[in-house]
Amino acid sequence: MRVFGIDPGSERTGYGCVETDGSRHRIVVCGAIVASTRTSFPDRLAQIHRRLTTLLEECRPDCVAIENLFHSVNVRSALKLGHARGVAMLAAVEAGLPVLEYTPAEIKRAVVGYGRAEKAQVQHMVKLLLGLTAVPSPHDAADALAVAICHVHSALPARAAGLAVAPRSKATSWRAYRPAGR
Repeated sequence: MRVFGIDPGSERTGYGCVETDGSRHRIVVCGAIVASTRTSFPDRLAQIHRRLTTLLEECRPDCVAIENLFHSVNVRSALKLGHARGVAMLAAVEAGLPVLEYTPAEIKRAVVGYGRAEKAQVQHMVKLLLGLTAVPSPHDAADALAVAICHVHSALPARAAGLAVAPRSKATSWRAYRPAGR
């Protein structure tokens, strides 16, 4: 199964594609679509849509998982994020792919085991689950990979097909992880 994860943003949209055989996860691609703040907002949205369309054609995932909108104090930021999510979802639908949405708490729970985990804990577990030597950069890419891993761990069709979707044995518990400097 191949899952394309998206962490939407109006200035930086993270993306990451993960492939799994049911027991081991492998990174296909990850990165961020960065739009200049000097670019008009509609042009930024067009850039996000074009780049995601290209990436979805190249990666050929089975589905797209996207982070759901969270509650925000700043209404303007929430609206811009909603627009970015909309063009990301449009790119997926135009590619004929199912779109699944997960809240930040669901993503943290699926990746770390705790719905209120810190960002550093999520990033560290992404690194461990994918067998990487370093946390994916920028952080938006790591977040998008976490969204994809969340779907892999939550996918009912995979479980119904008898695939055991479990983390690699060398991954440690999130409780044991401590960010540098603490």
